[in-house]
Amino acid sequence: MQYSTFAIALALLPAYGLSAPLEIPAGAFQMGCSPDDPACERDEGPPGGIRVEVPAFRIDSHEVTVAEYRACVESGQCAAPLSHTRNQYCNYGAPDRDDHPVNCIDWAQAQTFCQTRGGRLPYEAEWEKAARGGTTSRYPWGQQVSCRQAILDDKVTHGSAGEETDGCGEDRTWPVGSRPANAFGLYDMQGNAGEWTANWYAPDALGRLYAQGDLSGPPASRQRVVRGGSWDEDPPNLRSSFRNVKPPHQEGAIYGSIGFRCAYPAN
Repeated sequence: MQYSTFAIALALLPAYGLSAPLEIPAGAFQMGCSPDDPACERDEGPPGGIRVEVPAFRIDSHEVTVAEYRACVESGQCAAPLSHTRNQYCNYGAPDRDDHPVNCIDWAQAQTFCQTRGGRLPYEAEWEKAARGGTTSRYPWGQQVSCRQAILDDKVTHGSAGEETDGCGEDRTWPVGSRPANAFGLYDMQGNAGEWTANWYAPDALGRLYAQGDLSGPPASRQRVVRGGSWDEDPPNLRSSFRNVKPPHQEGAIYGSIGFRCAYPAN
């Protein structure tokens, strides 16, 4: 049996978040604005959400780590993201951050990594179903969020960064899996790094596309959808229904808040 250089490199990695994808069962869920959520924006749909049917799929239990992504770069299959020498918030090349989510990464770089694993970036509807873990509340654990549940800027938690409350007081990401998993066994779906999804952004996508069975649309736009909120974002951005958007290429910006995880066909 032949093994790729990348597969061998992954097999030799220490336990820096590398894990088998977990299967999310087929079925419908209410996508979008959670009941009794006063923070919903127009593109999150009506209160109570919209029924969206999602086929079974698998998704990584953890965000892709620096160590995992570096193995792909060293195999020649992935391009290096922006590094710590470019910006202090970029994890690639930073001391002691091999177990942190890789960030400062373009959409195409993330998609290429997933393809080397036989996967792709998750569709937005897949991502939200997985993040909710069977719940309908604003967050999978309830109506509020703090640093007990996720890595974010909760405005009150201080740590080694002094007065800075970003990253629960550390002013950076944390190692993947630093907070408890949701009911599907998935870590950091809310907070730590925001996550690229496969979809271009359309403000009416939930009702016009996803509810009609088109989970991969729209075919084109100017921005891609990013989900989950991040270490330097406020609690409302970590809501299960919140839809962030970014151009797929960083160019003059630095996406220190954005990482990713991969999705795969069901077994």
